[in-house]
Amino acid sequence: DRFDWDLYGTIINAGAFTAVDKAETREGRTAAWKANATGPALLAKVAREHHITLVHVSSDYVFDGTRDQHTETEGFAPLGVYGQTKAAGDIAVAQAPQHYILRSSWVIGDGHNFVKTMMGLSDRVADPDESLNQVTVVDDQYGRLTFTKDMAGAIFHLLGSAAPYGTYNLTGSGAVRSWKDIAAEVFDLTNGNGSAVKPVSTQQYFEAAKNPVSPRPVHSALDLSKIETVGYTPADWEESLKAYVKAELAARV
Repeated sequence: DRFDWDLYGTIINAGAFTAVDKAETREGRTAAWKANATGPALLAKVAREHHITLVHVSSDYVFDGTRDQHTETEGFAPLGVYGQTKAAGDIAVAQAPQHYILRSSWVIGDGHNFVKTMMGLSDRVADPDESLNQVTVVDDQYGRLTFTKDMAGAIFHLLGSAAPYGTYNLTGSGAVRSWKDIAAEVFDLTNGNGSAVKPVSTQQYFEAAKNPVSPRPVHSALDLSKIETVGYTPADWEESLKAYVKAELAARV
């Protein structure tokens, strides 16, 4: 109510509770529903009342991961609390007549993320003063990385081209890989030590966990044909990864 919404033509909601394991706890469950479902529902109400375009970033976790690739029309089947709250948010946003929902997976941006973590571990393996010789990464979850730079480009393409409203998948294009494959590539790009990354199953990785663990979709790859039909060509995630690691290494100097 503190905003004069008539001054705005577009709302871009990139906020979410994304700590998928914490969402399985009592406190995290409350926070996840508030951020991922109630928040988008309130924005959708504003968008309807003020004829604003609402853009909302969603997730592959709204699916159960049983299909090799997911289309925009696949029915919701979330496995855990995070996915349930994201699906609820999608349903709410779709009530705004002018909306774009962009589904992502395995997001990499400027903050803390998987690639930066793997670069740090690669450095430790390469350091003769460290006792770390190898790391284990799950090899039974499959998908593609989504770089936030590409997500932003897709959002502004949809807005600028007046593409039909609705839901679009947006990740990097290219090969579908496991987390282990991606980690090994990051190690190679960072210090040439990709052989230090060893495979482990998801079950083995979490078997000693003392806190709740969210179920993960096995298959997170999203079909990109719909967004390509409106003139946006997603970047190959492997090329984006190379550029990302190169920039991170350059920033160290």
